[in-house]
Amino acid sequence: MEHEEALIVRTLGDFTISWQGKQISSGSRDSQFARLMEILLHFSETGVERGRLEEMLFEGSSSLDYHNMLRSVIYNTKKKLEKVGLPKVNYIEFKEGVYRWTPEIPVIEDAREFESLVTQAGQIDDPKERVRLYEKAVYDYRGEFLPDQTGHIWVMQEERRYQDLFTISINELTHYYEEVKDYRAMEKLGRFASKVLPLADWETITMDALLGMKQYDEAMAFYEDTVDLYLEELGVKPAFADMNVLAEIASQMENDYAMIDEIQPYLSGGEEDPNAPGGYLCSLPVFQGIYQITERMLGRAGMSVYLMICTIVNGKGQPMKEGKALTRLSERLTEAICRSVRHSDAVCKYSRNQYLVLLINTTREDCSIVEDRIDRNFRTDGQRTGLKFHISAVEGKYL
Repeated sequence: MEHEEALIVRTLGDFTISWQGKQISSGSRDSQFARLMEILLHFSETGVERGRLEEMLFEGSSSLDYHNMLRSVIYNTKKKLEKVGLPKVNYIEFKEGVYRWTPEIPVIEDAREFESLVTQAGQIDDPKERVRLYEKAVYDYRGEFLPDQTGHIWVMQEERRYQDLFTISINELTHYYEEVKDYRAMEKLGRFASKVLPLADWETITMDALLGMKQYDEAMAFYEDTVDLYLEELGVKPAFADMNVLAEIASQMENDYAMIDEIQPYLSGGEEDPNAPGGYLCSLPVFQGIYQITERMLGRAGMSVYLMICTIVNGKGQPMKEGKALTRLSERLTEAICRSVRHSDAVCKYSRNQYLVLLINTTREDCSIVEDRIDRNFRTDGQRTGLKFHISAVEGKYL
């Protein structure tokens, strides 16, 4: 079928309708025309029973006169379709209690095309053809099903179904790429999946691919960036964020032969300004390494070290959750802590509302002074939110 003869409907990642290369509708948040078209075009092969259509279209409405409301929306929709240049036919047919989009204007919808590709791939024995179909399905997938309508039950049901099909496709391709050791394709797949459906732990595929290609510097950078992203957005670490990954990266990283005067600047951080004031702000994996080596040192050294946890709390003293205000407060707390601690103290963000501080060679009394200093640098006039501190001595783990 030539595309010029059909309505081209996009429902994955967005909602648009195009006819003969011209977009005739986009967006769907508040338009009854768009919502009716979403339903009828998506179910154009089966149609929708009248009561079901009214339920889907007017979900949450306080009116009880659904029949007249539906007739009005259909009448206005037909008038609009005539104005945008579609052939003059009976666009919306009603027969035996079921509303259907007219077969005189065929529909090509990306969601149905995606589902068809996944179904075909699962029925094919030839590995290369199966992979080709799964690849086409995955890279044609552009995001959530009708993202502006995710509050409607029927949309949520369809979205779950399409995400399940996407997951099946990703898993099949990942297994194949690992078998044939095509890590470059595997990395591309992981990065695409993470972009289309963010914060769904697809980064594990990218990490495995980087390790498979022995790109350990890139793997370490990717690890730190991903952990920071998940902590910032969700307050949790990604699925692959455990010390086994870090240990594998560290054990495999190799550098060319170098002299000690080349190695020392690299170890000290290269571009870090040694005269910069305040604490050493680092990622959680780096902080964890510092903490562990400190435990080892305390077994022999005569110094005391304390771990401080700074939590952003609301006016009731409870940890703050989501919101733009928390993002701003978190940025302010970063600056307040770094300004308040010494050059030798380590600082890292643990979650959206918590920071960790490792206070080196200090006393419990000095910790209270640091608390007051952080609190003073963090607060502004009239601010209802505040900070809660917890402090624990770090014990030597080895003799």
